[in-house]
This record gives sequence, C-alpha cells and structure tokens, in this order.
Amino acid sequence: MKRLIECVPNFSEGRDPEKVAALVAQMSAVPGVYVLDREMDADHNRSVVTLAGDPEAVAEAALRGVGKAMELIDLTQHTGAHPRVGATDVVPFIPIEGVTIEDCVALARRVGNEIWTRHRIPVFFYEAAAMRPDRVNLENIRRGQFEGLREEMKRNLDRQPDVGEPKVHPTAGVTVVGARKFLIAYNVNLNTSEIGVANKIAKAIRFSSGGLRYVKSMGVELKARNLAQVSINLTDFEQTPMHRVYEMVKREAARYGAIPVGSEIVGLLPKKAIEMAAGYFLQLENFSPSQVFENKLETALAGAPLDAGKGGKFANLARPFLDAVAAASPTPGGGSVSALAGALAAALGQMVAGLSRKKKSQAAHVDKLSQELDALRRAADELTETIDRDAASYDAVLASFKLPHGDAQEITARDAAVQSAMKGASEVPLEVAERTIALLERVGQLNSIAAASMKSDLEVARWMAVAGARGAIANVETNLDGITDDSYVMHTRGKVSQLRERLERALHATAA
Repeated sequence: MKRLIECVPNFSEGRDPEKVAALVAQMSAVPGVYVLDREMDADHNRSVVTLAGDPEAVAEAALRGVGKAMELIDLTQHTGAHPRVGATDVVPFIPIEGVTIEDCVALARRVGNEIWTRHRIPVFFYEAAAMRPDRVNLENIRRGQFEGLREEMKRNLDRQPDVGEPKVHPTAGVTVVGARKFLIAYNVNLNTSEIGVANKIAKAIRFSSGGLRYVKSMGVELKARNLAQVSINLTDFEQTPMHRVYEMVKREAARYGAIPVGSEIVGLLPKKAIEMAAGYFLQLENFSPSQVFENKLETALAGAPLDAGKGGKFANLARPFLDAVAAASPTPGGGSVSALAGALAAALGQMVAGLSRKKKSQAAHVDKLSQELDALRRAADELTETIDRDAASYDAVLASFKLPHGDAQEITARDAAVQSAMKGASEVPLEVAERTIALLERVGQLNSIAAASMKSDLEVARWMAVAGARGAIANVETNLDGITDDSYVMHTRGKVSQLRERLERALHATAA
C-alpha cells in the first residue's frame, strides 16, 4: 500500500526570496519528496512550504529545513505581523494515504527528538502529538512569542520544552512539531485599516471565544496594503466549511461598517473544500463532485467502468461493489452493506435538501436547507469511510484466527489477538449504528422544510437509515457473542440497548 503524508513547515522569513529559495532547495533535495507549494508574505514575514511524499523522506526533508532555517534566520532581528517562536516556527505532519494520525504522532515525536539531537533547538509538541493538554492548541505555546518565551523559560517550569534544555536557541528560538488533520489557512481582507475591527471579528468567529467550531482566528494589520485582515485557521473544513466562515466574517464586518474586499488561501486546500463552497454560493442545481472534470478523469483513469458493461452508467457505478459483496469471501459483508445503506440515506437527504432549496415555495427555508445539506454531506462521507473500515476490522479477525497455536505461549498470544480483533470488529458497526440513527433524526428534521414533491425520496432515505442502523446493531451483537471480556460485553450491550430505544423513538417521530 502506498504511504503518503503532507508536511507544512512554517518559516519566519517572508521578505527575502533568496533565503526562502535556499530553504526549499534544501528540502527538495531529499529523494521521494515533492514540494507542492510555497507561499511568502512580507507583512506576516513568514513563508509556508507544502511537502508531500513517503513519511521517512518527508521527515528527513523537514529536519534539513529546520537546520537551514537555523543558519539563515535570526529571530532577534525578525519583525512581522504573525506570531512566532522559532526560525522554523511549526512543523505539522498530516496523514494523506496509507498512514494514520497515530503514525504521524509517532513521526512527529521522532522528528522532534532529532531536531534537538542535530540542531540543539528545543521542541514543543502540539495538536495530536501534544504531551500535555495545555499544549494541544498552538496559541498556548506561542503565548508571548519568541521574546516572551525566552524570558519565561528561565523561571517558569510550565513553559519548559518537551524536548531539550529549558532555554531557547539564541537565534532560532524553539520549534513546535505536531500531527493534525488537513488544515486550511484562509484569510479575509477588509476595506479598513483598523486592526481593532479585524480583532473584534476574529474574536466573534473563533471557537475559543464562543464562535464557530474548528475555527482559530486573529486580526492582522497589512501595512503594505493599508488593510486589516482576519487571519483564519480552519482545522476541519468538512465540519465547518469555508463558506460558513466567510459569511460570518461578512456579517460581523457589517456591524462595524466594513466589508470583505477579498480573501486568500495560504498554501493548498482540498478540492472538496472548493466544491462545497461552489455548491453553497452558486446554488448549483443538482451539483455533484462527479461534474468536476478532474474528478471524472481521475475515476476513469483508475479503471472504474463508468459507462461500459451491462446496464447504464448508474448501474455500472454500483456493479463493482455489488460484485465484491456477492463474491464467496467474508468481506465486504453485512457491516459494510449497513454502512452503505446509511451513506445512501444521507446522499438522498442531500438530494432532497439541494432540490428543495431552489424551489420558490421553500424560499423561507433556504438557509436551513443549506445547513442541512452541509450536515448530510458530512454524514455521507463519514458512513462511506466506514464501509472499508468494517471490512478491514473483520479481515483482522480472520487474520487473528490464522495465528500459530501450537504451544501454550502461542495459544495465549493467539487468543489475545482474537479478542482484540473481535472488539475492533464490534466498534465499527457500533459507530455505524450511532451515525445512522443520528442521520434518521436529521432526515426527520427535513420533513417540515422539504418540498412536497420530495416526500417519497425522503421516505426512502428514512428506511435506508433504519436498515443501516438495524443491520449495524445485528453485527455488533453477533461479534459480542465471541468476546470473553464480560465487562466489555456488558458495557457494549448497554450501549446497544440505548441505541435500540433511540432508534425506535426516531422511527416513530419521523413517521409520515
């Protein structure tokens, strides 16, 4: 299986192109590493480089970048609008393919220790790699910036690094290393130079101040352009999409007589984020990611028989999965089919919400329908992802039964592996059950705002969600029969019982 990660080191240099070019050259020289993007900002005095490739190669590239930044950047001479504590300020690792967030945590920890060993730069760990709860959020580590941290590390035990001596490198400061999900750096520029306005908007939208979940933000003064900027980090664009953030910035700006005059992406972003924004702002009728040329081409190149074989294009889209289920092999089985049923229910819900919001008769519900559309899209993605996870969890059970069991030691090891795998195979359908029941409840909320002509589609979505929930619960109960941990079984059966009651309530509440 191909293993692929992203790394986005942030360097405290955004005004000298030659220095940034030297940093990029140092990292790109590592075989197997691809430099996908580089961004420089003079006001922020910061550059962001996007690397991708094999985890080991990317880790080495990041280490070399840290070393080069130590040579080229002197924080005692550095000024800029963006907070910073290091010449290489932050080094996040992001899983892309064949790699888990746990893998990236392990990699971040190893790279952090190696930064100290090679370069004698102290290291803090953040996000998923954090070793202390108060260091999950990057802003807590950056508090006081380089100058403040330099003084606090001398006397405050709570401000000492996770790796290295309790004093900053004299010119390179410290480096913050972590593991996280894909982050979108998104900035909105205002038609005012008043930094106070940007700060008020940033406070209103960021989660830590009671704003939008998965949003971090601050006000920044763009002196070169005589503008104020709301600088935003969006840590989960599927839960809180860009268009929702932009709309809230726009509404908050209006309170102070300001308007957005443009926005920008720093670095790269997933194509899906743009597709979601397009569907929202353009109010595209029946929009689907399959209408994007590159998506269609990628599917075709992957060998999917979109328009060939027996039946029409939709039948041929379904055929590969149907064949996989029909094959004489245990996976994909009932658990994956239950997840698919839930995903189909969510997809139908998206169709209902999308079509309803373009009808004049539902004009009063457009905003609510748009919100439901976003939520249903997320539900579909989450349930689709569990199709493969369920199959993989049961494959692990089958593999555990094939372990050697000749002597007592092997038997003990095999039994432990079987029990662990059986628990894993119970957790995935339990998650599917929870998600499909929540989906059924959401489908019920569409009843009062969906167009009357869509009621039959909504009813189909309702029953597909029920099928997914009941099928998933059946899988959980079957797997529990093979688990010998009485405490785990009792606890899980209690969850199942609660889910059954919740399902029945949702089924009754959503009845036509």
